[in-house]
Amino acid sequence: MRPLPRAFPTASAAVVLASLAGLLAGCAGAPREADSLFGVITPYRFEIVQGNVVTREQIERLTTGMTRRQARELLGTPMLADAFHTDRWDYVFTIRRQGAQPQRRSVVLHFDGERLARIDAGELPSEHEFVASISRHRDFAPKRLELTPEERAALPRPPAVAPGAAIEPLGPARPYPPLEGS
Repeated sequence: MRPLPRAFPTASAAVVLASLAGLLAGCAGAPREADSLFGVITPYRFEIVQGNVVTREQIERLTTGMTRRQARELLGTPMLADAFHTDRWDYVFTIRRQGAQPQRRSVVLHFDGERLARIDAGELPSEHEFVASISRHRDFAPKRLELTPEERAALPRPPAVAPGAAIEPLGPARPYPPLEGS
C-alpha cells in the first residue's frame, strides 16, 4: 500500500517559512537606500507645511491679562482649541522639506476665564530667522537700486538743447488705421 501525500508541510518547512517571513519583516524597517540612485539622485518630495507660524515678536506682544479676542487677533486662530479643555489654545507649526531636518514648534496659551493667564512657548525664531530658515536661496544679497554719486558722474550727459528752440514732437513712425469706422 502506498503512503498518502501529505497535505501539511513538515516541521522543518514551517521553520524555514517562519524564518523567511521574519527576514522580510526585518528588511521593511531598514533605511531605504533604494530611494536614491547611488545616494546622489533622490526623488522629489514635496514640502509639508502645517499650522500657525508664531514668531518671537508675536509672543513679545502678548501679555497676561489679554482677552481671548486680543490673543486671536495677534496670533490667529489656534490650530487646536479642545472642547474639553476650553482654557487652553495650542498653536503648532510643522514643516518637512526635502534635504532639511523637520521643524516643529509649539505655543500653548492658558486662559483663566476670558483672560490670558500663562504662555508656554519654547525657543521661537524671530521673523527674520524664520524666513532665513525656510528660504531656498542662502546666498541672497539684496540688489542695489541706486547709483553711487561717482557712478552718476560717469554717465554720459544728454545733449544740451538751446533755450527757446522748439522741440519737434515725435509721432508714430508709420501711419495707423483709425480705431473707429468712418
